[in-house]
Amino acid sequence: MSKLIRLKNFLYEKLFKINDTPQRIALGFGLGIFAGILPGTGPLAALFLALVFRVNRAAALLASLLTNTWMSFATFLLAIKAGSAIFTISWQDLQLEWFILIKHWHWQNLFNVSILRIILPVAAGYFLISFCLGLIAYLAVLIIIKKIRRA
Repeated sequence: MSKLIRLKNFLYEKLFKINDTPQRIALGFGLGIFAGILPGTGPLAALFLALVFRVNRAAALLASLLTNTWMSFATFLLAIKAGSAIFTISWQDLQLEWFILIKHWHWQNLFNVSILRIILPVAAGYFLISFCLGLIAYLAVLIIIKKIRRA
């Protein structure tokens, strides 16, 4: 239980005691969530996005580190379902094709044009999920920071 309390105190110190505007902190956190969920990106992409959009880099890095690894399996399954809905294909078939691709993985598969029918729906699903979760995180952190600073 003390580890949980220490984690809460650490997050509070790093996120809410940042000397920046609530909007910049919240946007940095939202961009970090966005970059942390997208596969192949993470802390470096979060820092890059924070620099480009001139938002708080500490919040972006923290959010990216929080979501980068532990949400991978859940977001993969959501990405398959969301991507199959966007491309109007069966999510069961798409999931099966992904498992076959992973089981029989070869680097030469990346050069097959037919692989795009598997990758594009999942990439679109990941983008949609990471955008929605980043937006939700932005709004939640903005509300929390404003309430804490008002008190």
